[in-house]
Amino acid sequence: MRAYFRLGPATLVTAAFIGPGTVVTASLAGANYGYALLWALLFSVIATMILQEMASRLGIVTGKGLGENLRHLVQQPLLKVLLYSLVVAAVVVGNSAYQGGNLTGASLGADAIWGQQSLVLSLKQHSGLNPWSLLLGVIAIVVLWRGRYQRIERFLIGLVLLMSLAFISTMLLTKPDLGAMFSGMLLPTIPSGATLTVIALIGTTVVPYSLFLHAASSATKWHNQPNKAQALAESAADLRTAIPLGGLITLAVLSTAATAYFGKGLQMENAGDLALSLQPVFGAAATYLMALGLLAAGLSSAITAPLAAAYALRGLLQLSPQWFRMSWLLIILVGMLVSSLGLKPLNIIWFAQVANGILLPIITLCLLLAVNSSLLGTYRNSLRQNVLGAAVFAATLLLSGRTLYLAFFS
Repeated sequence: MRAYFRLGPATLVTAAFIGPGTVVTASLAGANYGYALLWALLFSVIATMILQEMASRLGIVTGKGLGENLRHLVQQPLLKVLLYSLVVAAVVVGNSAYQGGNLTGASLGADAIWGQQSLVLSLKQHSGLNPWSLLLGVIAIVVLWRGRYQRIERFLIGLVLLMSLAFISTMLLTKPDLGAMFSGMLLPTIPSGATLTVIALIGTTVVPYSLFLHAASSATKWHNQPNKAQALAESAADLRTAIPLGGLITLAVLSTAATAYFGKGLQMENAGDLALSLQPVFGAAATYLMALGLLAAGLSSAITAPLAAAYALRGLLQLSPQWFRMSWLLIILVGMLVSSLGLKPLNIIWFAQVANGILLPIITLCLLLAVNSSLLGTYRNSLRQNVLGAAVFAATLLLSGRTLYLAFFS
């Protein structure tokens, strides 16, 4: 009997998009607008499943990642230079900038749990550095350095399950309003001033680097599977499990913030505030669970973001195994430096956001072209898949246009 649910490469996608940025965005959405924006979360989960199914199918059928397939698909020299430049700018430079945020977010969770230990306080006082960023960065390096794909997958599955347990348990402790939750999910509205938050909710879930990550990890996972139909069925079960689980985690964070903050006249600056604010009303358990979830979210993204960038570079530039390793190592080291020193590389982050805004619809279009090409043979897109893909492509154009407008004119 074929399993309907399973956890595999799609869990890496969930580990990638449930990072500190998503936790902060979902927290602010819940705190400021209650459950009203859950429809945007539902849309982003559906759009992610549509795109990731295509990326995984491309990896399984061709045995290559998205970068390798783009190299084969785009032959015109000028287009190739433009595409490669965008990928390097958005995925490599962008993930280097965001890596600092991943480690900082994980540090907030660790600090909420163990920050009052005398050793931690002494290290902070005498070094002026964030010791958690250095420790978590080292953990990320060890996991990627020593781990074959199967070990990395298992480690990230563990982190995703830990996040699920922590955030969903916190939500249950805070007793959400189920009626308002379903209403916000099924009746789309945009409250006054909520447009930016809608864009952020979708933009933190539907991201181009996850497509490189999923295609390459699927190609690696099923490279010895001669039965493509069986591999695709297993991948579909993986998608049905991992991506909705990521949506459920985001929903839990948003719901917890809505219960704790919405309509109470309180202000929240970051996800660390949410963890600390839960204790007076919901007890220490809620605080520790929220902090544990934030720690797991930051660490999971600190592992998957450098890995995704390395996969993209390897596919486009045909990197050797040594340079593949050096790529993700450099990104982690940059993140450790940014986070441990408390730097805020705002110009680099702005540049990465602009590059991501341009890259997302282009990569979506390239992916659609690839899964309709002769590369996939009988596994090419059906009419239904093309209609769904075109709808997501249109949405990425709108999202991209709005992101670029805000970057340059806000």
